[in-house]
Amino acid sequence: MAGGKYGRVLGIVLAGGKGERLMPLTRYRAKPAVYFGAKYRIIDFALSNLVNSGVFAVYVLVQFKSQSLNEHIEQGWQFGGALRGRDFFVTNVPAQMWRGEHWFQGTADAVFQNMHLISLFRADEVCIFAADHIYKMDVEQMLERHQGLKADVTVAANVVPLSEASQFGCIKTDASGRIVEFYEKPEVPPEIPDKPGFCYVSMGNYIFKRSILEEALIHDSQLPSSHDFGRDIIPYLVQQKARVYAYDFSTNVLPHSSRDVNKTHQWRADKPYWRDVGTIKAYWETHMELLSYDSEMTLYNPRWPIRTVSFADPPSYSYPVEGLDCTVNRTLIAEGSRVLGAKVQSSVLSRNCVVQPGTVIEECIIGQGVVIGRNCRIKRAIIDSHNYIPDNTVIGEDPEADGRNFTVDPNSGIVTLGMPRIQYQKDVDDKALDSSSWSTFS
Repeated sequence: MAGGKYGRVLGIVLAGGKGERLMPLTRYRAKPAVYFGAKYRIIDFALSNLVNSGVFAVYVLVQFKSQSLNEHIEQGWQFGGALRGRDFFVTNVPAQMWRGEHWFQGTADAVFQNMHLISLFRADEVCIFAADHIYKMDVEQMLERHQGLKADVTVAANVVPLSEASQFGCIKTDASGRIVEFYEKPEVPPEIPDKPGFCYVSMGNYIFKRSILEEALIHDSQLPSSHDFGRDIIPYLVQQKARVYAYDFSTNVLPHSSRDVNKTHQWRADKPYWRDVGTIKAYWETHMELLSYDSEMTLYNPRWPIRTVSFADPPSYSYPVEGLDCTVNRTLIAEGSRVLGAKVQSSVLSRNCVVQPGTVIEECIIGQGVVIGRNCRIKRAIIDSHNYIPDNTVIGEDPEADGRNFTVDPNSGIVTLGMPRIQYQKDVDDKALDSSSWSTFS
């Protein structure tokens, strides 16, 4: 939105997180670059929300292990031809040390170090959104409420039961929705005034009036601070009696999707969706939820598409071979993947996978380019890109063996295989391995 009814609106996507709790999936890539839903990357959801909402000027702030993320943005998120220009762009911004010889010291510092970009764009409103969650929302509705209330800041707030709220930044509001307190992971979360038993938690998505943002970031830069929006900036502005409001995410409305195949004259509803996939358990569970026909989120809404890079891969393919039946059920399969005389149940197959005869896969997430040999049994596992699984391998049946050979999540028992190491020298180890070598693969 450049010069429309909301003024000049700039999007800033925070994509610099390490994602340490998602190891080993983040060993060679940033968390927003982790694959999701067979063909997407996590950052595609934040960018799709902004672009679908009419925010076409977006800076993506990157930092750790960002090469594959940079390539993804370059390959799939560029405006071309007559649309390319100062008001239509999705541009990566690495840490350039404008404010001193240090990397981004927190989410607020990342924006502070790039305030010149906000000034050059002449932004009126700045949408600062997280790149490390899976969510669908119409940002324009949040922007409309932000300006309707004449807010200085609006914070996207998800409604969760009190029993789950303590793991998030929690918001206390008055009856009008104005934020009066902001707590970071409190033991006793505050209830929503008209919804007893529920609490507002911050989604890490904010809309700032530009002047307020600049003033708060300059003040924060001069303090001993963690330089974080949730821990420092929002509590400071609330304390200063700024007009800081919560936007109730549950009120967001998305356009309906295509016709329900079982009910020809009805439309399947699409609705707002948000999941924090910051742990192996949450990442796996969110995928398993996605496999249900009545999942809370649909990827099949042409009026609210999740956009990503398109590749010239062949169609996916399944076929019984060598007298072995082929069964694929409740499974997402991306382009180029082949299931040959194997059984795949409740799983996700990314691009260009091969599952060979006699193998049984259940409740798994398989990364791109993975080849699974013959007569394997694999259950409740995440296999990252470019792995080769030898014939007769068994994963997910013997916890002791899994613990010796793979990474096992202690909270869920999910077995994870990270991307294989390229041994181009015998003495390569984790410290010597340059993550930039993985740009084409990760």
